Amino acid sequence: MESLLTNTYFWVVLAYFAVVLFISFFTKKLASRSSADFLVAGRNLGLLVCSMVVAAEWLGGLSTVGVSEKAFDTLTLQPILYNFSTAIGMVILGFTLAKAYRERKVNTVSEMVESIFGKRARSISAIAFLIAFITLAYVELTTFATVLSPIFNINWVWAVIIAATITTIYTYMGGMHALTIVAVFNLVVRYVGLGIALIIGLVAIGDFSNLTNRLVEIGAPQNLYNPFSIGWNAALSLILGGIFGGMASQASIQPIFAAKNPITAKRAAILSAVFIAPFGIITGILGLIARSGLFFEVTPGFNPKMALPRLLMTPEFVHPVIGGIAIAAILAAILSTIGPVSFSIVTIATKDIYHGLINKKASDEKILQFAKRLVILVNLVTVPLALFMKGAILDAGYFSYAIRTIGAIVILLGIYKLKWISTLSVQLSFIGGTLAIIISIVAKKFGWFDIDKTYASIIATVFFIIIGNIYTKYFTGKQKSSELNINESATK
Repeated sequence: MESLLTNTYFWVVLAYFAVVLFISFFTKKLASRSSADFLVAGRNLGLLVCSMVVAAEWLGGLSTVGVSEKAFDTLTLQPILYNFSTAIGMVILGFTLAKAYRERKVNTVSEMVESIFGKRARSISAIAFLIAFITLAYVELTTFATVLSPIFNINWVWAVIIAATITTIYTYMGGMHALTIVAVFNLVVRYVGLGIALIIGLVAIGDFSNLTNRLVEIGAPQNLYNPFSIGWNAALSLILGGIFGGMASQASIQPIFAAKNPITAKRAAILSAVFIAPFGIITGILGLIARSGLFFEVTPGFNPKMALPRLLMTPEFVHPVIGGIAIAAILAAILSTIGPVSFSIVTIATKDIYHGLINKKASDEKILQFAKRLVILVNLVTVPLALFMKGAILDAGYFSYAIRTIGAIVILLGIYKLKWISTLSVQLSFIGGTLAIIISIVAKKFGWFDIDKTYASIIATVFFIIIGNIYTKYFTGKQKSSELNINESATK
C-alpha cells in the first residue's frame, strides 16, 4: 500500500516537471534574439503577467516550507508576517521606486545605484547583492530537496542535483521569457493545490476549535492566531525585513524592469500584493495542523522542515492524488523562486561585473553568450553550498533580506532626498552594513551578543550614511577648498 501511495505522488510530481520543461521549450527562440530578450524579456510584460511573476518569485520556499516550519516551531501564525510585510513592501515599491526603476531602463538594482551614485558604488553594491542572492539560491535548493527527497525516496544529495538541473535547463533555454511563463503556471498550481488541501483538511478536522484546543494543549498561546502573540521584537524584524528586502531585490524587481512601461511597472508592483499576502495564511495554518498531531504522530526529533510535506503525504489528511497536486504546488512555488534567484545572480554578474567592469565594450552577442554560460556556472556554485550549509529556512532567507535592506535605504534616499546621502556614504553602507550583518550572525552563534540581522542592517546603514556625510562635508570639502585656493594663488 505504501509503495502504491508513493507511486501516486511520484507520478503527479513527475507530470508537473514534464509540463514545466515542455513549456520552457516554446521560449527558446524568443530568448535567443538579444541579451535584452534573455535578461528582461524584451521589456514587454503586461500588468497581470508582470504582477504574477513578481508574486511567484516571492511565494517560494520561504512562503511554503519556511512559513509552515516556523508555524510548526512557534505554535502560532507569527510567520505569516513574512507574506504580509512583503506585500506591504511591494505596495510601497509601487508608489516609490517602481516607475523610477523602469524609466531608467536598468537591468539590475546596482545599475540603478550607479545612475544615482556612480560606478564605484555600483561595483560595491553588486558584490553585496551577489552574496545576498547566492545565499538565497542555496536556501531555495535546500528547501526543494527537503520536499523532493521523501517523495522520490532518493538520497538528499540527488534531490539537490535534480532541482538544480531542472532550473538550469529551463532558464538556459528561455531566460526571462521562460521564467515568466513558468512563474504564471506555478502561481496557479500552488494556489489551487495548497488551497484545495487546506479546505479538505479543515473539513476533516470538523470544528476549527478542535485544532485550536489541541494546539493550546501542547503549549500554544491562547491567542495563537495573532501574529504578534509571542512578542514584538521578532515580529518587527519580520516586518522591516519584508518591507525593505523587497525594494532592492533583483529577483523580484527584474519583472518590474521587464514591464512594458513605467505605469505598468508601478501598477504591477501594487497588484502583486494581492497574490502575496493570503498565501502565508494557507501554509501557516497547514503548519499548525501538522503540529497538532491530529493526522500523524509528531515524534521527538521530528524535522520541522518536513512538517508540510509530511502532512500532505498523509492519506488520513488528504487523498494521495490531491496530496500529490499539493506537493507539486510546493515544488512549483520553490522552482519559481529558484529560477528568478539564480537568474538574478546571472544578471548581476553579467551586467554589473562582466559588462560593467571586465568588458565594457562587449557586443550584445558576447553578453548573451556570457549570461547563458553563467546559468550553468551559478548552479555549480550553489549546489555545493546547498549540500554543506543547512539551517533554518526563513532565518537564512532573512540574511539575504538584511543585505537588500541596505540597497532599499540608499536608493530611496537617492531618489527622494539626494542631499541627505553622499556617494561615500553609499559605499560605506554596503561594506559596513554587510559586515555588520555577518558579525551579528557570528556573535549570536558564539553567544557574544544577540541582535537581529535586520536591526543590524538598518542601524549600520544609518550609522555609515552619517559617517560618510560628515567626512564628505567637512574633510573632502576642506580638501577641495584648499586645492581651489592653491590654484587661485598660482594663477595670480
